[in-house]
Amino acid sequence: MRLALSALALLLGCATASSGTAPAAAASAPRAVAPLALPPVSWSAEDQAVHVLERLAYGPSPRDLRDVQQMGAAAWIAWQLRPGEIDDAVVDRRLADFPSLGMSTRELLAEYPRAKKVAEAKGIALAGKSVEELRLELAGVVNPFQLPRQVGAELVAARLIRATESRRQLQETLVDFWFNHFNVSADKGAVRWLVSPYERDAIRPHLHRTFRDLLGAVAHHPAMLFYLDNWASTREGFTAPKRGKLGLNENYARELLELHTLGVDGGYTQDDVREVARCFTGWGIRKPNEDGTFEFHPLAHDRGSKRVLGVDIPAGGGMEDGERVLDLLAAHPSTAHHIARKLAQKFVMDSPSPALVERVAQVYLRSGGDLTATYRALFESPEFWSDAARASKVKTPLEFTVSAVRALGGTTAGDVPMVQALGRMGQPPYRAQPPTGWPEVSQPWVNPGALVARIDFGLKLASGRITGTEVPLPSLDGPPEQVVDRTARAILHRPLGEQTRTTVLAALGASDVMPDGEHRPIDGPKLVGLLLGSPEFQTQ
Repeated sequence: MRLALSALALLLGCATASSGTAPAAAASAPRAVAPLALPPVSWSAEDQAVHVLERLAYGPSPRDLRDVQQMGAAAWIAWQLRPGEIDDAVVDRRLADFPSLGMSTRELLAEYPRAKKVAEAKGIALAGKSVEELRLELAGVVNPFQLPRQVGAELVAARLIRATESRRQLQETLVDFWFNHFNVSADKGAVRWLVSPYERDAIRPHLHRTFRDLLGAVAHHPAMLFYLDNWASTREGFTAPKRGKLGLNENYARELLELHTLGVDGGYTQDDVREVARCFTGWGIRKPNEDGTFEFHPLAHDRGSKRVLGVDIPAGGGMEDGERVLDLLAAHPSTAHHIARKLAQKFVMDSPSPALVERVAQVYLRSGGDLTATYRALFESPEFWSDAARASKVKTPLEFTVSAVRALGGTTAGDVPMVQALGRMGQPPYRAQPPTGWPEVSQPWVNPGALVARIDFGLKLASGRITGTEVPLPSLDGPPEQVVDRTARAILHRPLGEQTRTTVLAALGASDVMPDGEHRPIDGPKLVGLLLGSPEFQTQ
């Protein structure tokens, strides 16, 4: 992380003094539950708690750190594996302010119609106007909270609030993982209206069921069918009213095999891609611009015989052809290894050992793809608790921004400044363009521009310039070097590296002596901002 230390020098004078607002009183500690069988570890209770919260949560918050230390890491993880038992009423009440989160796609399309539809209803001419010009004109006659962008704004705000303040921290990291695994982009047409129901109905309810349940929910959801064009995939020669002659589209079939299940080296061929695509013909969407629900179109389905991965699927079938493919893929050993490796990459290290992947894959296969059992095998592994795993991964922009707020015991409304900061760091929420989603490994996030943006965010956050996000600052009483070391320990939960410490002390003018012989007072927001931008805070 030398880049981060170098970038630290570029923004040394950027912070301005500000005070945060203290968070509400912490809720009572959760009740104890049966612990996991963790391997022997020589770390202190605090080090164990920090490691668990860095990986299974969005970093330590003062409240969650107390919870893990009081319960013990094993019991806390077991508790998090049963999110239905966790009272998250405070966050639930905050999310009640976002009506679009509970709406069906049909309701979203009606309540937040396309700009073109609104313009036509208002008698606004469309010819020759850019999208931005149309938006400006609509802003004068339409409540902006009734435009489609509000759907995305509420979804992003909800994700940030949950990640920052939810007591169901493992649930939120799993939502991030599985949404990324089954990525759809809100930038693609009708997905803008479909993405909120997709996360709510396809991803969140299936985090602790079987992989087959999750895979099936995703496969049926119009967001995925639209994003990967399967809604327009038909048997060869099929003609649709108002749309003309259609045909086979292999996009979903290819990503289903390569990304969602078997993996790129999973043993399938191009013939398998085509045969899978034939199995999913007719899996479509009912009136995408009005209803937006799943609908199977039997006349568009290829009813001929197919052969997928050496398994014959007889002629004459319908929607069940696709279901048989999902059954086959979910139970395949290559899928077990692909999912085990991705989970290990997310929660343990960028290059997990083959032995760890194999053990987790075997648990997946023996349990019939039970996801909770699979997670548990990973969290009980010696590799998860190894010295090599600690602080080995670089935080994504989402993990960085949220963990910064949590480290200070702050709150966020998920307003525009937070979202813009994520965009500047290269991770605008729900807008990853490729089916691969955002990178889970460190290297793509380590570059000078992104690291400067992280330092800038830390300075702005600490100085109260992230509107809608509030963080309390720690006490600055005491000699400058003691203040720096104490604050670093509170935020990082480990000592600063010597080079970083020297850089921070120099930036703060800690050795400067005032005319009265006293040391220069520490600039609190600047200190906190520099610590959040330090190399030590970028890893987890």
